[in-house]
Amino acid sequence: MTTWTTRAELPEDVSAIRAVNIAAFPAHDEADLVDALRADPAAWIDGLSTASVDAGGEIVAHALLTRCTVGAGPALALGPCAVLPPFQRTGAGSAAIRAGLERASSLGENLVVVLGHALYYPRFGFTPASAFGVSAGFEVTDDTFLALALDPQHETPRGQIIYPAAFGV
Repeated sequence: MTTWTTRAELPEDVSAIRAVNIAAFPAHDEADLVDALRADPAAWIDGLSTASVDAGGEIVAHALLTRCTVGAGPALALGPCAVLPPFQRTGAGSAAIRAGLERASSLGENLVVVLGHALYYPRFGFTPASAFGVSAGFEVTDDTFLALALDPQHETPRGQIIYPAAFGV
């Protein structure tokens, strides 16, 4: 498996990150969501938009963590996460996610929530959000609505997740 270089998004990366999200998904919804989250100062946290780059410096994967709330406490929402199709299943996406989670931890963040594939996100330590006392407020299965405590020694907020407005939920 390739060892990927990861880094935080730079201002000049916006169009490349948009292109990765457009290529990875059948519609532009995720790319538009990333742009909307970037424009929301209450959601966007500098350093938590992470790219995996190939040897030539091309962005091939992207993972985004943005501010949300759970109950009355701060949390992060993971997603969208996207990988250029030729680089899927190479570890590029996993590298971007892991780097983003490490950066979030270094910033003192703790609870991260993701609505995603039941077989993919557990490899990063995600488990059902219900075990953390986190609910979605909309219909979702326990195996796809997941959470992770970056520092299990500290308490995490409990309650319903409130996503940034750009998510539309």
